[in-house]
Amino acid sequence: MSLSHQFLRTTRVVHLYLGVFTAPMLLFFAITGGLQSFSLHETTRGSSYTPPAWLASMAQLHKKQTTVVPVKRPRPPEAQVVTAIPGAAIVMPSPVSSSTEARATTPSSEPLERAEAKPKKNLLPMKIFFGLVSLGLLISVLSGLYMAWRFTRKPGLFGTTLFAGIIVPLLLLLF
Repeated sequence: MSLSHQFLRTTRVVHLYLGVFTAPMLLFFAITGGLQSFSLHETTRGSSYTPPAWLASMAQLHKKQTTVVPVKRPRPPEAQVVTAIPGAAIVMPSPVSSSTEARATTPSSEPLERAEAKPKKNLLPMKIFFGLVSLGLLISVLSGLYMAWRFTRKPGLFGTTLFAGIIVPLLLLLF
């Protein structure tokens, strides 16, 4: 057997078992990433949607490698901007707390004006694109696993490698 043939054979075997080992995590990332594209893992301002606890913890695992979801502090109410004289803005603080009051009393109408002046982008096309990419990754990994299982000559080694790809990340969660 020539050196190039041996190298190609070794590369195929390494590719096969690395792919089988990493496939469970790729499936996890494809699913959770697709759900995160549509913000299904978090509550948005002005919405009554509350994500399921499992989805929030899986999104946290995807993003921060931990299942502990931090508790979000409630946002202080936004300051009211009153314009009595054209060109001048006075910021009226909301009567919540002294720390909020200290931040809100500095007249800075420029960031508010800039935020209102920017046109809102339509993010739906990009979200749909990333959702399709996630679906494509999911289908690709599943078809790769099927082909690897169907055409393997060592089903025991395939099963052991796939099982290790599932168990190793679960064990690492314990540390």
